Amino acid sequence: MPELLDPSVLLDRALGAYLGFAIGDALGATVEFMRPREIALEYGVHRDIIGGGWLKLAIGQVTDDTTMSLALGSALLQGGSAALVSHAQGDDTLVRSIGDAYVQWLKSRPVDCGNTCQRGILRYLHEGTLQGSFNPGDGGNGALMRNLPAVLATLHDDTAFERLSMAQARLTHHHPLSDSATLGMGRLLRLLLRGATQHACQTWVAQWIGANPTFHITPYRGRATAYVVDTVQTVLHYLTLHDDFEAALIATVNQGDDADTTGALVGMLAGARCGAARLPQRWLQRLQPAIVRAITDQTRGLLMLAQTLHPSLFDPPSTGIPNASF
Repeated sequence: MPELLDPSVLLDRALGAYLGFAIGDALGATVEFMRPREIALEYGVHRDIIGGGWLKLAIGQVTDDTTMSLALGSALLQGGSAALVSHAQGDDTLVRSIGDAYVQWLKSRPVDCGNTCQRGILRYLHEGTLQGSFNPGDGGNGALMRNLPAVLATLHDDTAFERLSMAQARLTHHHPLSDSATLGMGRLLRLLLRGATQHACQTWVAQWIGANPTFHITPYRGRATAYVVDTVQTVLHYLTLHDDFEAALIATVNQGDDADTTGALVGMLAGARCGAARLPQRWLQRLQPAIVRAITDQTRGLLMLAQTLHPSLFDPPSTGIPNASF
């Protein structure tokens, strides 16, 4: 029988993941598309959320990584447990709701949108298809970067997790490396949300790379582009190298390239490992308050959705996920 879960501890880890994701996004966006030498010349070591960058962001503003994740989470909460159950039985209504949410997100004129995401969303809008044909150009990190809400909503159901993760991913990306990365990093997040130690994390990563050698991290090649292999190698390298949230995140974003996404993903995984209560307050307080509120509300809702589907996993019997404020 699965180990029973404490809702308060789970909420702390889940908020650590989602808020850590936004922190990494906001921190990394400043140095996106820069090379390590350029970062060192301009900032020494980049360690503060200051906005700017090529997108000319405000202080604490996030990019498409966070806002697209919030769009996915909103669609899942709107559908509720009935939609998740129906999706598990083969109904595509929930996936169409997610596609509609991505369309609305794109129409809101987000600060940025990757080419593959945009192409996939427009294909869904004009053709209504839930996935395109295999495309060798779809090996980017856009499906991986936004999958956090799917992990939270299906936290206690392996089959539902795989099915939902692939459905939301294939709306824009149809590539085996994108699929492997989305599922692999989702499984690692699930492990950390359940309390895995740094040693257990390192062991899991070694085993996963053994089964997926394309993503090997020894030796680390120093590439942190939006190609999903480069992204995952960077994330796993710095996550396993540093057991401290701040150290892992600073090292990651100073690698540059697609630093908002690599930063977001390291922030997500390291945040799940340390929990929200241990996130650096100076970074958390720099995030725009509306984003913190949206993430906090959505995290609680997604965990309640997951709990509704599997209430027997919680001890003591819970009336719901506790409140949290930041």
